[in-house]
Amino acid sequence: MQSEPTESRRSGASPTTTDIINVWRDDRFVKDSSARVYLRWIGRFRAYCEQCGLNEQAQLSLDGARRFVDWYSRRHDLGPCAAANARTAVHELNRVYCVLGREAPPWRVAPVPSYPVTGILRAYTDHLIAHRGSPQTTVHKKLVHMGYFLEHLRKCGQTWRSMTLADIDAFLVDCSHQYARTTTADIACSIRSFSRFLLATGRSRRNLADSIIAPVQPKYERPRRSLPWEDVQRLLHAVDRSNPRGLRDYAMLLMMSTYGFGAGEVIGMRLEDINWTAATLRVIRPKTGTAFRLPLLPAIAKAVAFYLRSGRPPNVTSRYLFLQCKLPFAPLTCASAVRHIVVKHATVAGVTAPFLGSHVLRHSNASRQIDLGADPRVVSDILGHRDPDSISAYVRIATETLRDVSLPVPS
Repeated sequence: MQSEPTESRRSGASPTTTDIINVWRDDRFVKDSSARVYLRWIGRFRAYCEQCGLNEQAQLSLDGARRFVDWYSRRHDLGPCAAANARTAVHELNRVYCVLGREAPPWRVAPVPSYPVTGILRAYTDHLIAHRGSPQTTVHKKLVHMGYFLEHLRKCGQTWRSMTLADIDAFLVDCSHQYARTTTADIACSIRSFSRFLLATGRSRRNLADSIIAPVQPKYERPRRSLPWEDVQRLLHAVDRSNPRGLRDYAMLLMMSTYGFGAGEVIGMRLEDINWTAATLRVIRPKTGTAFRLPLLPAIAKAVAFYLRSGRPPNVTSRYLFLQCKLPFAPLTCASAVRHIVVKHATVAGVTAPFLGSHVLRHSNASRQIDLGADPRVVSDILGHRDPDSISAYVRIATETLRDVSLPVPS
């Protein structure tokens, strides 16, 4: 039940403690111990603003919270946990202002895209975007890899102009001692890309790309990253849907297992991506930015509706569908959060597997579809693979499943 508006809600004054508690009650945030902690920090923040002659409303930003934490730390011994609570309290006060219809500064100013400091990396960035059509995530990854490599060349007294195949090999050998085989192979791929860029733009006459040797991980040595469908069902049934967190987790896991979504697709979903009238679901591929629509299946619609009605806090300004279940109810931002959810409920269900990452339900969905006779090319398109050969891993898993139920060859 929504609480009655107080005088400060109507008048536009600063939110009172009663206003804050009413907002939290509306959002089903009723943990008294945590509420007391945040209220104490809000009181300290207000005392700081008054003592320093600052406008409270203008200080409700991430930078303002950091200045408050620095100020308080100079006067008290403040550990990392307490500092995090202080920032969260200021963030939550910002949200309360927004819920009550008051103006508040944006919590985090959108970062200005940073470009590499060297001319060659700026040119390489432009090449990846304009000529290769690489998405931002790919560009960022390759620039990070090239940063490592160019630093290695600098320490060896070399530059990209004078680098040799021996320099590249030495760097990749060092990488193999620090990283997994797949990571080292990924770094080698970035160096190949950079070498081809140098050749294509006339900055180098040597074609080193074809001679770069990277670790190879044979397809048939890849760990099995899918669960038997019975285990997927057990995992879903193990989710306790009697609380907001369980309603959120169930809707997420059901989407991932039904549609084969990855972590990035789930955490990037927004409220406007669901068309309840047309019964469709709009999804954006994180790597390519490509949008596509899928039918909103009845089971998914029911799970999401329960989450929206009884799990998702109503007084949030974020348009992301799935939010954290703690103040200030920020969106889920990384795949590790999804992995934690998968592992948590798999453990409750007694499901064990060599790999329980954020993509395990995506792999399980693909293997299940192929087991049921779906065309691998159609499955590949639905999963958004840019390389059709990517589906081969799921075909192999399905083949292994078929061995378990194979019939004797008639004589």
